[in-house]
Amino acid sequence: MLTGELRLSINEFCDLCGVRTETVVEFVEHGLLEPHGSSATSWSFGADAVRRVQVAQRLQRDLSLNMEGTALVVELLEEIDHLRQRLRLLEQQWERPAREGS
Repeated sequence: MLTGELRLSINEFCDLCGVRTETVVEFVEHGLLEPHGSSATSWSFGADAVRRVQVAQRLQRDLSLNMEGTALVVELLEEIDHLRQRLRLLEQQWERPAREGS
């Protein structure tokens, strides 16, 4: 399993994800990826970027989404995940006082 601390060069990232450099550049241009580094030759990517590319590739393959649609759906899926995490936390906080009061 990949950790959030992992940093991959663009070549390592492309090899791991099975994509071409041009595809990664396109993902960056459309906001799907936010690399560390100032130019494509010095870019590095973390584990979160690997997951984003995997999701994006699945969306493009299974739903035939274009790049703009893919970027939007990935962003919305991540927002849903974030909101679910917040909801779980709020539910736990809500249940704790109820149990302590019984």
